[in-house]
Amino acid sequence: MEAAPGKEDMSSFPKEQEGADEKPAEGAQADHPGVQESKTSLPKESPTAGEQEEEVEQVESDTESIEGDLEEQDNSERPLEAHKRPEKIEKKISETFFYNYEDIYSCPFVTEDSGIPINLLTLKYSFGYDCTRSVNLLLMDSQTLMYIAGNQVVLLDLKTKSQSYLRSSSGGGIGFITAHPTKQYFAVGEKGKKPNLIIYDYPSLRPYRILRGGTEEAYIFGDFNDAGTLLASVGSSPDYMLTIWDWKQEKIMLRSKAFSQDVYKVTFSADNEEQLTTSGAGHIKFWKMALTFTGLKLQGALGRFGKTAVTDITGYVELPDGKVISGTEWGNMLLWEGDLIKVELCRAGHKPCHSGPISQLVLDEGELVTVGRDGFIRVWNFETIDAADSVDDTGLLEVEPMNELHVGRNVSLSFMSKVHDCGQPIWYAQDNNGAIWKLDLTFSNMTRDPECLYTFHSGRIEAMSVSPVTYLMATTALDRSVRIYDFISNSQLSEIKFKQGGTALMWAPRVVNPKGGLIAVGFEDGVVRIIEVYDPKGLPVLAGQTNTENAKINLKHVFKPHATAVTALAYEQNGGVLATGSKDKTVFFFAVEDEYRPIGFICVPGPVQALQWSPPSHVKSMLLILCENGFALQVPAPLPEEQDTVSTYQIKNLPMQYFHFYSVKSRIKLEEEIALREEKKHEKEKAKLEWIKQQQEMGKEIEEEEPEEEPEEEPLPPLYIPEEPSPILCGFYSAPGKFWLSLSGLEKEKAAEDIEDSNAYNIEEVKQKKEYERIMKEAEEKKKKKREQLIALRHEFLFLLQKNQELPKHMQLHREQYEMDHRIFEELDRQTAQRIQLVQKELAWEREKHLIGLQKLRNQFRDSLEFDTVVVHAIQSNHQISTYRLLAMSEKYYQDKERPSWKKTVLKQAWKQAEEREIVTETRHASIFEGEAEKPKTSEARKSTTRYIESKHEQIRRIVEKSDKVKAKIMKRKAEWDELYKSKPSDDYENPKDVEAIKEAQENMGCYELKTATNYRVPEHKHMNTEKKVMQLKSLELLIHRRKVNMNKEIMSLRDLKVSIIDEIKRLVQELKSIQGALDLSECLPLPLIPQLHPDEVPEKKFEYDSDILLKFKEEQEAKAKLQEQLEGSPSSHAFRHGFLRAPSIKEIDPMAQAAGAHPMKIASSVVTEQQKVSEIEKAEPTEMELEILMREKIKNLYLQETLIKKINALVTNFDAELRFLRHKKLKLDVQMKSADLRYITWYEELLILKNLEKHENLLQGHVNTLIREQEAMQSKLKSYLAQMEDRKCEIVKLQECEKALYANFQASLGENNEFAHFLTNVLKKKIKCMGKKEVGREADEEDENEEENDEERTLGTDEENSGSEDEVFDDSVCPKNCNEALFRNTIQLQQKRLDIEKALTEEKKAAANLRKKYNALAKKAKVVETSLDTADRELKTFQWEKQQRLNELYVVVPLKLHQVEYLVNGEMPSDFSQALVFTNQSLEYLQKRVVDLHNEKRIQREIYKKAQEQHKQLLQDKKEMEIKIRQLEEKCNHLMMKKFGRLVDFEAVQAHSVNIRMEELEVQIMEKEYVHSQELKKWEERILDLQQQLMKLTKENTSKLQQLNQFCREKQQLETKLASLKNDLGVEFQGTLTTDIKEKARLESQLKHRARDTALLREEINLLSRKDGCLFLQPSSPQDSETPTESFPVLTPETVTNNSPVSLKNGHG
Repeated sequence: MEAAPGKEDMSSFPKEQEGADEKPAEGAQADHPGVQESKTSLPKESPTAGEQEEEVEQVESDTESIEGDLEEQDNSERPLEAHKRPEKIEKKISETFFYNYEDIYSCPFVTEDSGIPINLLTLKYSFGYDCTRSVNLLLMDSQTLMYIAGNQVVLLDLKTKSQSYLRSSSGGGIGFITAHPTKQYFAVGEKGKKPNLIIYDYPSLRPYRILRGGTEEAYIFGDFNDAGTLLASVGSSPDYMLTIWDWKQEKIMLRSKAFSQDVYKVTFSADNEEQLTTSGAGHIKFWKMALTFTGLKLQGALGRFGKTAVTDITGYVELPDGKVISGTEWGNMLLWEGDLIKVELCRAGHKPCHSGPISQLVLDEGELVTVGRDGFIRVWNFETIDAADSVDDTGLLEVEPMNELHVGRNVSLSFMSKVHDCGQPIWYAQDNNGAIWKLDLTFSNMTRDPECLYTFHSGRIEAMSVSPVTYLMATTALDRSVRIYDFISNSQLSEIKFKQGGTALMWAPRVVNPKGGLIAVGFEDGVVRIIEVYDPKGLPVLAGQTNTENAKINLKHVFKPHATAVTALAYEQNGGVLATGSKDKTVFFFAVEDEYRPIGFICVPGPVQALQWSPPSHVKSMLLILCENGFALQVPAPLPEEQDTVSTYQIKNLPMQYFHFYSVKSRIKLEEEIALREEKKHEKEKAKLEWIKQQQEMGKEIEEEEPEEEPEEEPLPPLYIPEEPSPILCGFYSAPGKFWLSLSGLEKEKAAEDIEDSNAYNIEEVKQKKEYERIMKEAEEKKKKKREQLIALRHEFLFLLQKNQELPKHMQLHREQYEMDHRIFEELDRQTAQRIQLVQKELAWEREKHLIGLQKLRNQFRDSLEFDTVVVHAIQSNHQISTYRLLAMSEKYYQDKERPSWKKTVLKQAWKQAEEREIVTETRHASIFEGEAEKPKTSEARKSTTRYIESKHEQIRRIVEKSDKVKAKIMKRKAEWDELYKSKPSDDYENPKDVEAIKEAQENMGCYELKTATNYRVPEHKHMNTEKKVMQLKSLELLIHRRKVNMNKEIMSLRDLKVSIIDEIKRLVQELKSIQGALDLSECLPLPLIPQLHPDEVPEKKFEYDSDILLKFKEEQEAKAKLQEQLEGSPSSHAFRHGFLRAPSIKEIDPMAQAAGAHPMKIASSVVTEQQKVSEIEKAEPTEMELEILMREKIKNLYLQETLIKKINALVTNFDAELRFLRHKKLKLDVQMKSADLRYITWYEELLILKNLEKHENLLQGHVNTLIREQEAMQSKLKSYLAQMEDRKCEIVKLQECEKALYANFQASLGENNEFAHFLTNVLKKKIKCMGKKEVGREADEEDENEEENDEERTLGTDEENSGSEDEVFDDSVCPKNCNEALFRNTIQLQQKRLDIEKALTEEKKAAANLRKKYNALAKKAKVVETSLDTADRELKTFQWEKQQRLNELYVVVPLKLHQVEYLVNGEMPSDFSQALVFTNQSLEYLQKRVVDLHNEKRIQREIYKKAQEQHKQLLQDKKEMEIKIRQLEEKCNHLMMKKFGRLVDFEAVQAHSVNIRMEELEVQIMEKEYVHSQELKKWEERILDLQQQLMKLTKENTSKLQQLNQFCREKQQLETKLASLKNDLGVEFQGTLTTDIKEKARLESQLKHRARDTALLREEINLLSRKDGCLFLQPSSPQDSETPTESFPVLTPETVTNNSPVSLKNGHG
């Protein structure tokens, strides 16, 4: 019975539509009840067949048109109408639609009519777990764990340990599982032919969607996007298809080939759903879903490793900013930006982040978590990694993890998943070695240890066997374990580990061990072990019993019969012989006794596959041996007594029967092909005969035709027998002499030759390549012919040139005459220039690209360097010194340096303030001067008047000064007494200087507490936090950088010195050569060698280049490329490549070189001739004078020669000395830098610890600060309450004093012997609302601290009580007879005052009582806060101590020399320094010196103490004497006062009130007021005079106007008279009056009236002005007169007069 692919019930499964126009999209659903129809217009695309992207770096995959695919598939079946339909019906799946699980899961295949029930076998429990997958662990919730086991998805309940299963629909297995972000669904990708991708609903486990057509063979990985709307899947070989699904509609949105090798993973970016990432074998790829004008595209960019070795990538994570960080095989992390590696991350010392591949990276709560195959989980600072960048040429950046967890030994983690259980994060981890772990990654004091939940076999199970007596089974695998299971209780009972993996296992039958507890196990190293399963309590191991949990495994026997892996084990039917088979082609026999005694072995023709003994029904015990190579052997059981094992265990005389099998399929096919051809030939002949017969029957004559040539038959297929026979799987005996075999691969045929090269040409490319090669061949032949013609012409031309040279000169032709047309050369030059320009244009983009790339490289590797490594060599020795290679410091380190210091800012502020003050003072002075200039001259007039006032002021001032001096003297005396009493120390007083000295002594007493001590408390000034530590690190780094920069500058100056010395030596050597030219060779000293600069002394020259260097580099690159092409063996590729630069040939350079070389040859020849002439001149005999001159020149030259050589040697020696000195200085600096680096490492480790503890410390410190602020607020409130209470007490005392004064005033008003004293006293003390007063009095009495006040209250209370009895007798509202009425009213007023005082006193006491209550309540709260503050302070100190202990755990390197070690044991240096203490000599000497100083100080203090005791006694004696003297003086003073005044007088009060200053001041003020009023009176008088003058002037004007008016009246009368006369004479001829006359008359009458009114007004004004008050009131004009242009007179008031405003009176017509 064999599992087959799932059989689908088409009645319930979605049916495929028959018509091509109705066929759904690839992977989409078909018609079912939940489908909804909606018409959409879809554009029809027809993708080009075979269109694939060949570029590895950039891949574009168009959206696959499912409609187009269907058109290609069913083009022949599609009706014509389908092409004409403009619209297409798109089916949408309902949200509530589900598939039926029973219809889709894979069922067993049962042969029809076999009678075998389909449910013969059912799955009971799964003990397996495919832990070797990269991701096989899924958490749906805190209780359910999901994983893949074979063909099943197992859902494990963590609480009940129960399992539920989901079978695949294909039966071929399951590729991956992944969960929806909401955990409402999960996806299962399957394996098989055209596998499905099924989406299940959770927790119902119903199939929700089925996605089809995503890959060919199997799904590898899948992932939902963050929104859950899309699903990405990737397939395995051969297609490696990446598919983006709209999974709810079962549609493919995008698809593309992910890569040409294995792909391990695909994920959506959590922050950008349009970005995806895939990774796998030797690659990582970054994808984008981009919307272009042709539609939605899937574009992929392949990550380029560059200098980094190519690695398989299994784990990666997308960062929020788009970068990706991935793992490597060697354990480092790669940070990708774009498609390039930005930096490779490792640990300190270039140690890898993990010791092995990184299988997973997770971003969790702002931290990066890495999971490694080394069993470690490490947590990294995300911000550090996100901002990481390379700092040197290695491309590595060292980072350290914040936390790490080692899960356990032999643990290989591949995946983790997180879930929250009761609010706590829990991680479940997959172990490749066969386990599931539960982890706590909180990294706190309460972190739990890793817990192993389940264990399984790692990898496939090699062998399994069931116990013959009980419900137990045993398994073994290559994970080197043997496990025992109870398949009734579904539990693993026991496990035993070995050093090799198990390959075979068999449970011994009952005949061998009746208890059924022996198991034989074979291992991969050829060892066989016999183990025993037993119960330590001695009880039998039976299923269902509780003691099965105590089953143990014990090793009984062990032996090694084989050299390689044991593959088969078999016990004989009677249990007497054990046979073992191995891959080493041997079968070993053992006699089963107490000890397994070896019988011997036989050799077989192939590796052993299986061993099978004949059953008991057979007469003879035979062993069937099955080999992997197709051989089967049958041998009898060997007898131990017949074997000779003295020299060897090999059995040579054992009879063996061999059976060999091979495939006959090829021969059968050949026979079938021959028979088919014969049959076709026979049918053809038969048809021909029938045709001839028919023709003959029709009477037609048939001509004999020549026999036609039969077409050439195809050759028969060759007979193929596989070289390797089909392997045997298993076999068993069926009857004596008969056995059955099961073989694999009988249908195997000869395989076609595979195309393994992925870059091989396709059929069309092969055709095009052949055509191209043919065209190129023809072109080469044409070129060859042309070259031959050119060579012939060139030879002919050279022959003509030679003939021309042989002719006489006058007959020879010039070279220009050979040129037929000079325009040809011009055209060639022009074409050459055009070609050069064209090439420059073609290469412009490439040139710009390379320039930008060069600039980027410079920016990355050169510009970031502040100093490169420069090595300066000595000239005469091998000493050398090199600079530090330094990166430029970032700007943040110099920000603090650029900031102005606080002193500068304070000075600037002070300068600004001073300038502002100057400006203010200048403006003030200016205003003062202006004011002084504007002062009227009246001040001089006032001097005489104010002289008396000033003298009075001076007199008062002197009196006041005298009084003030007296008061000041009194106050000074009081202050001195107060100061004296204040300075009086209390009994427990301690001198602050002594306290400070004691504190200083305690701090410096030399009791050094170690930081590791339990009672050590960190001083407040030594508290360290992250900010301080970062500042420390920055300052240290800056200091290191400065030191190195200074040293580099010195080394560079030394290099410059060497360059100048070399130039100087060159100059001196040249001068020396000129001098030695005049000397004989015997007198010439050897020339000193000119030092040369080494290449590493001028590394900057490596970056200097010219065209020759570039051309040479190009030639080297081309040579490398040609060599690479030859190795790759691709000759055709040469035709497609053309060079773009060509180095000039030697012939092209030759003319210029010849021209340049001719000149020095001429110069050399001329020099030789000159030398010959000189030598000829020198041959003449010199005179004595010449000889003398020559001798002097020679001596001078010898001296100069020696001087120059000494100077050169001195330069070299001095330089070497400078170099050695600087080298010694640098060695010291190297030591300091190493110490600084060690300190930096220590501080950085401390920084990491402080960062981890910073959050908790801030919480504690914040709590303490809050409590301190709260305490300060309460203290301020308490102080304010105390101040208010003191104020209330003072008010109460004042009121009580007022009450006393009132009673005293009353007694004084009574006088002596007043007969109404008792009555008036009762009136004064009459009680009103007595009870309220008593209660308030009691409250106040309880809280009052002054005893005298309490006594007074009691006396007053008793007086009121005594007087209360008389309230009923007398009437206080009526004054008695003969009583003074004024005295009675005074008493009534005093009574009212007394009541007011008592009321105020009651209110003050109430307020004081309320304040006391508030104060007490707040004091209690303050105590609680103080207690909380103490607790919080203790917690903070405890935390500081814990933090110090964490810091103490760090290792600090302290380099010491041997002479510094003084920790000796028995005079020798111990090997263990754990008890030693590192201490400075200075501190130790200080402590030793301090011991002596303390002894001396102690002695001195004792002497001082003795002197102080004597002084104290003397002071006490003096105090007693002074007290006696004071009493005597007081008595004397009192006696004199009584004698002089008759009573005791307060002299201070007398002195203070001797002069009434206030009265004197008031008198002066009265005088000043009188003076001011007199001045004002003068002003008013002057004002009245001015007004009178104005009045007289106005009166005169009015008088003149009256006279004028009178004249006008007379003129009017005259005119009227004349008019009357004219009327009488001339009026006869007119019947009526003229209109003009009437108007004129009316005008004159109105004018007359107006004049009269003005006259009346002027008279009223005169009357008013003649009055004494000087006020003038004018009545407003009537409305009739408003038409005329008049001006109203102003109203004069005293104010207008005092303001000196001029007054003018005008009439209406002015």
